[in-house]
Order: sequence, then C-alpha cells, then structure tokens
Amino acid sequence: MRLFTVSLLLFLCACSTNSKTEPVSSPYTASDTEIHAFMDAWHQAAAVADEETFFNSIKAGGIYLGTDKTERWTKEVFEEWAAPHFEKDTAWAFTAHDRVLYRSDDAQTIWFEELLDTWMGTCRGSGVLELKDKQLYIAHYDLSLMVDNDDMKAVIDLCNNSE
Repeated sequence: MRLFTVSLLLFLCACSTNSKTEPVSSPYTASDTEIHAFMDAWHQAAAVADEETFFNSIKAGGIYLGTDKTERWTKEVFEEWAAPHFEKDTAWAFTAHDRVLYRSDDAQTIWFEELLDTWMGTCRGSGVLELKDKQLYIAHYDLSLMVDNDDMKAVIDLCNNSE
C-alpha cells in the first residue's frame, strides 16, 4: 500500500507541474504579393524619377550591376551616378514581367529573376532581397541584356571592334 501511495503522489506531482512553454514565434515572412508589389514599386520609382523610394529600397552597401562591363556599383556610388537621371521626369522605365521568386529556408532571403521590357529591348533582372525588421531591401541587383545565341558572334565582333 505504501508503494501505491508514493507512486500516486509522484504521479500527481508530475501532472500538476506548471510547465509553461512560450509559443515559438516564427519570423515575419513577406508574401509573394508583397514581394511583387515591392519590386514593381521600385521599378515604378525609376519610371517617375522618385529617387527617394528607388534608393531607399536598396540596402546600405547593396550592389547594382548594370549592363556595361564597368557598371558595378554600391548603393552609394550608384546613387551619385544616377542623380542626373533622377532630375528628369523619368530616370528609366523598365516594365517587369515573368518574375520568379525563390526563398531561403527561413524565408528572410529571397532571390528572383524577371524579364524586363526596356528601351534596350528585353532584358533580364535578377537579384537578392533581404527581409529586415519586416521591411524588404534589395541587397543585389543584376541587369543584363538578352542576346540570342544566333546573334552572339555579331555582338562579340561589334564589341571587339569598338575597343
């Protein structure tokens, strides 16, 4: 009987232990809709020469790669270079479509690819977004020309003759 009483007391103590566990909060993640809206607003900011929105969307030290082989800029240098373009009614107007999104396991880093209608014809943009304090920032953006393989020899010849 004594063993039963001790066992019962241990069981009751174990059952009544106050084991509060804090709910695990998952980090904020941006929806696909939010990401597309952010990128569309960034492109729109260039189209209407909204320098503040355009450059505030790029994180400090973020990288922008342009189509020219010399165009590798940090945000700060890019902002300086682009200033005269943003003094006009439009800096440049690129319309994105066919954007594809990818996410890191914790969804705090998003990378993407998109096609762009531009004055240069169809270009490809690709980049990396970071989510910090529930805000998206462009960490890296790469703008590239699309050249058909059948036209590559002519492009190479043109580039070699222009140097």
